[in-house]
Amino acid sequence: MKLFEVAKALSAQVLHGEAQLSRTVAGAGSADLMEDVLAAVARDAVLLTGVVEEQVIRTAKITGAAAVVIVRGKTPSSRFVALAKENDMPLLLTKHSLFAASGRLYMNGLRGLEGSW
Repeated sequence: MKLFEVAKALSAQVLHGEAQLSRTVAGAGSADLMEDVLAAVARDAVLLTGVVEEQVIRTAKITGAAAVVIVRGKTPSSRFVALAKENDMPLLLTKHSLFAASGRLYMNGLRGLEGSW
């Protein structure tokens, strides 16, 4: 699935990463505990989370995530957005809950990562 298809399925606003919307993503994972994300192989996956703390961007970068999607309509701080830009990490916002966003991506053909979140 392409990142622009993820954005469409989630009716998401793209805060950063418009130039990367044609990137192919390998899967998706949903977590609010960054230690769970670090325990999973997440290269080229979309990370869905309700956490808007800066460690999310750092964790996504370390794991090689393709993008971060913030759920539940939460608004990240300007520092959070700036950190996403500094790390060239696509950042999307959706009003859907973590459960509903995950389900929408699954119904559109994106699967979770085997043995992970």
